Amino acid sequence: MMRSLSGLVMLLAVALLLRSTALSSLAARGIVLDVLAFATVVWGLRHGETSGATFGFLLGLAADLDAAHWMGRHALILALIGYGVGRLNQTLMRDRAATHLILIVAATVVHQIWTLTFEIGGLSGWLFVLARVGLAALATGPLGTVLLALVRRVSGRPIFGDVAFATDSGK
Repeated sequence: MMRSLSGLVMLLAVALLLRSTALSSLAARGIVLDVLAFATVVWGLRHGETSGATFGFLLGLAADLDAAHWMGRHALILALIGYGVGRLNQTLMRDRAATHLILIVAATVVHQIWTLTFEIGGLSGWLFVLARVGLAALATGPLGTVLLALVRRVSGRPIFGDVAFATDSGK
């Protein structure tokens, strides 16, 4: 319990610090790496729907406090993403790169569309929204997948622990 709580606080802090520092300079140049969606997917895959929703809500609320916009904008969508990924975590091969890529890209698209909808008024801005969402998905998905593969390689064990599913599939 204490280990999960410290992991939660650590991942929240790292995601928010990255978003507020290094990744904000990339976003100013048009390259969006959605660390909030990435962290929520990772937590939801690791801990399930309840913890995924809680993590997404807390991360989103902290991101909302960090920015000058409506409260709850990030909190709602990240809680839903965390819940959705957490619900899927028992039916997926959680340590597969393809699973990571698909979930990270999907979460990034949903998160970016939701948050940009509040910033862009009218139909004239939708071309910008589509371009930014596409770029964010193309940047965040592969980079997040590579990062998870590196973590798995360095740790020498599965991140999400579904080796039993992978090795028992032929029995």
